Amino acid sequence: MKVGNIVQGKVTAVRKYGAFVTLEGGEEGFIHISKVSKGYVKNIDDYLKVGQEITAKVLGTTKDGKWELSIKDAGGNQGEEQATSQDFERKLARFMRDSSQKLSAYRRRLDKKRGVKKR
Repeated sequence: MKVGNIVQGKVTAVRKYGAFVTLEGGEEGFIHISKVSKGYVKNIDDYLKVGQEITAKVLGTTKDGKWELSIKDAGGNQGEEQATSQDFERKLARFMRDSSQKLSAYRRRLDKKRGVKKR
């Protein structure tokens, strides 16, 4: 393997700061959270899961001898589409919940002004 190669691997562990990957040849690799996506990654679990197959670019080696990898430089947006969909669903659910709460509070205030009592 050389720096700049595109490699296939399988995610073996996900941590707050990055993910550990086993590469095709049995070698170990590491993807830092900043190298997962072109956008800001707040929670790496939204992008990578244990057992997921990934395509990454080799950037170099880490201090402990693992290959340093980058998904965003490999040109793939594998986890990005899934994470975007999950983010949208989460935001939509939060919006619907907040809207419902605001609307019910508004109705209570309006009923109180009108002098309507609950049964």
